[in-house]
Amino acid sequence: MKVFIDGKYYDEHAAKISVFDHGLLYGDGVFEGIRAYHGRVFKLREHIDRLFCSAKAIMLNIPMSHAHIMRAVVEACRMNKIRDGYIRLVVTRGIGTLGLSPNRCKKPSIIIIADKIQLYPPALYQKGMEIVTVPTVRSLHSALNPAIKSLNYLNNILAKIEANHAGCEEAVMLNAEGFVAECTGDNLFIVKKGELLTPPLSAGALYGITRGVVMELAEEEGLAVSEPNLTRYDLFNADECFLTGTGAEIVPVVKIDGRVIGAGKPGPITCKLVTEYHALTKNSGEPIYK
Repeated sequence: MKVFIDGKYYDEHAAKISVFDHGLLYGDGVFEGIRAYHGRVFKLREHIDRLFCSAKAIMLNIPMSHAHIMRAVVEACRMNKIRDGYIRLVVTRGIGTLGLSPNRCKKPSIIIIADKIQLYPPALYQKGMEIVTVPTVRSLHSALNPAIKSLNYLNNILAKIEANHAGCEEAVMLNAEGFVAECTGDNLFIVKKGELLTPPLSAGALYGITRGVVMELAEEEGLAVSEPNLTRYDLFNADECFLTGTGAEIVPVVKIDGRVIGAGKPGPITCKLVTEYHALTKNSGEPIYK
């Protein structure tokens, strides 16, 4: 595997960063996870848009243009002969000192890894997964804004640990007010009386690319889509539930905190959206091979 670091490619064993990089020392940086399907990079422009928005929020100047990064992502896929895979795009503050000051970092670093990913066991996509609500709450907007896809992911990791200790792959994270925000790495949707509901961004949900695609697909199918504040009570009494994410795609949920959701199996609307999503990924995206 070849890894892109600041304009050059390195074999994976030689792909290294400095121990003084503030991305390593302080989690000072931003990232994107991007998917490639059938020789095309899916929703590449939207991912790069979000990367620049995250970088702007933390006053990190990316040393490449939007178009240049898009080309670099496609090239990294080509270099690694990726047709169906996952791209991790990272921008760090760069090499600095042991102090916190970002002003000591002279140049940000850009890293692109094009590889494979399998977040959840295949059986969970067929049978649905069980998730739990965990004590760790989503970061406050007044602290580290959840809209920023930063390298500081400890909030999510702690929640993931709590889910794993409960024997689950994923966890529901609430915000400080007790409303549902999202899961540790995925957005959350429920279906109630034929309507698709998902927590609003103001509740602490990440502006998910897959989340947006699913909302568009649902509207094209004639489903009503809304973003109200949701509580655990709403989740327990949903007809269907599923998670969305770039790496995860669409994952049915059949049990939350021991409560069976709907019929205890992936629901018809969930299954329909999975089919529509897979159909979209077959013919959409930035071509890798021309």
